[in-house]
Amino acid sequence: MSKNSWEKSKIIGPDPKNERLTASVTGVNHFGEISEIPVVTERPMTIYLNSQEIVTAMTIGDYPSLLALGYLKNQGMLKQTDQITSIEVEEDLNVVVVRTKRETNYEEKLSRKVRTSGCAVGTIYGDIMDGLQDIELPPSKMKVSHLYDLSKKINRIPSLYLEAGAIHGTVLCKDDVPLVYMEDVGRHNAVDKVAGWMFENDHFGGDKILYTTGRLTSEMVIKTALMEIPILVSRSGFTAWGVELASDLGMTLIGRLRGKRFICLSGSERLIWDIENSDPESIDEAYKPGKK
Repeated sequence: MSKNSWEKSKIIGPDPKNERLTASVTGVNHFGEISEIPVVTERPMTIYLNSQEIVTAMTIGDYPSLLALGYLKNQGMLKQTDQITSIEVEEDLNVVVVRTKRETNYEEKLSRKVRTSGCAVGTIYGDIMDGLQDIELPPSKMKVSHLYDLSKKINRIPSLYLEAGAIHGTVLCKDDVPLVYMEDVGRHNAVDKVAGWMFENDHFGGDKILYTTGRLTSEMVIKTALMEIPILVSRSGFTAWGVELASDLGMTLIGRLRGKRFICLSGSERLIWDIENSDPESIDEAYKPGKK
């Protein structure tokens, strides 16, 4: 793929000009002047699996069917082999109903909710760890030059973050090409939308990279592992349990990616050092306490 061909291809992602995703709010700025700015919207969306209510998520409201599919898949409620008979989106009621050929009942599972550290109140279930021991992430490699290229390309993609801020982004990539860019008020929602796209299009995760703007927490590592993606990258930092889980799973975990600076705390054997950093001492400065 040529250097600029990714720009010519259609990247699946948010529409910054969609009026439903932002609202205009008036306030007073630091000069005491009246100022009008765009802010992202958030609304409740209730997800049903067949006749059972599963969760109500706070979301910006785009790609509701992908969010529902990805959430159910990442919670272990949808199997890869499940046949989806219909997805009903009721925008007026803020409801999405996913119907499957297989009969489902997750009453016991729903009783074991865990509130996560995710923005907009993430929720996982107590048995979500049960399937992790069976996951074997492939030993795919990643060029460091691709890491730097992705960082630049992702920053140039039109986004709600550039339009209004206060939002997280997650990008599904292959090599140095961004494929799917999803945003939401909670990083877990953005990841679930990517997972929903992968499920709907039957995309293999083993040769992919997941990039997120949010912290690399245990929830992010778990969701990435369930998507069978071996490399997780962020411009933000880590939590100790996130690093521990990634190490146990054999996942490559890269954080604090800024320009040509990053740190890999797990799975560095996947990195191909095809270029050299000209200022290695400056890297240490980026990871001192208090640096974001």
